[in-house]
Amino acid sequence: MEQYYLYILALHIIFVVCWLAGLFYIVRLFIYHTEANSRPDTERDILQKQFVIMERKLWYIITVPAMVLTVLAGLSMIATRPGLLYAPWLHVKLTFVVFLLVYHFICQRIMKRMEKGIFKLSSTQLRLWNELATILLVAIVFTVVLKSAIDWLYGLAGLVIFAVVLMIAVKLYKNYRKKKEIE
Repeated sequence: MEQYYLYILALHIIFVVCWLAGLFYIVRLFIYHTEANSRPDTERDILQKQFVIMERKLWYIITVPAMVLTVLAGLSMIATRPGLLYAPWLHVKLTFVVFLLVYHFICQRIMKRMEKGIFKLSSTQLRLWNELATILLVAIVFTVVLKSAIDWLYGLAGLVIFAVVLMIAVKLYKNYRKKKEIE
């Protein structure tokens, strides 16, 4: 039974990596898709069509299947070791996972809107949105690895600091891009 659990755990980690790669890349495509709006008409139309194709393929061939397999592997791990349900760290992890699932479905909504030519977020807002997945990833990994309440407090403080640093980095990059455009 222990060996079976380890195989499921390995698959779970692989599926998580694939899922997050899809989430990171889809938002990057949203940024480029949004920025294509500032191109001349002919170029914009070509880019918009290409981004819709790329986003759809990434989403339905990689990201959604990886998300489903991640959840199934996670449920299989709990079914194999039901005692995990009594571990407080797992409740914290599952809370972050729920946030990640919400993030996933919001990304899907953004993608469907962009397909219809509806752009509600700027490229800067999308860059900030992209960092939310990173913050959730860090929170989940630290929760799983550290497992103790004291470490969660340090982890939470570190997560807040990490989030602030990421937001500052996005702002600095935005200013750098604006400066480059002027030159």
